[in-house]
Amino acid sequence: MSAEKEGFNEVLIEPLKQFAKDSVHLVKKCTKPDRKEFEKIAKATGIGFLIMGFIGFFVKLVHIPINNILVGA
Repeated sequence: MSAEKEGFNEVLIEPLKQFAKDSVHLVKKCTKPDRKEFEKIAKATGIGFLIMGFIGFFVKLVHIPINNILVGA
């Protein structure tokens, strides 16, 4: 019976304790970005959205005529 309890402890309880400890350590090390850093991240994200949008638009633009040729509509 105690061997089962030790196995259960090793498999489930210890990893959860370690995860909680690591999570607390991570949150303590995190800092709020200053205005300059936030603006830099926001610009990079916006540029990424625009690039992905243009890629999607051009793929759709090329796909429509090819689809019409294949379907023969």
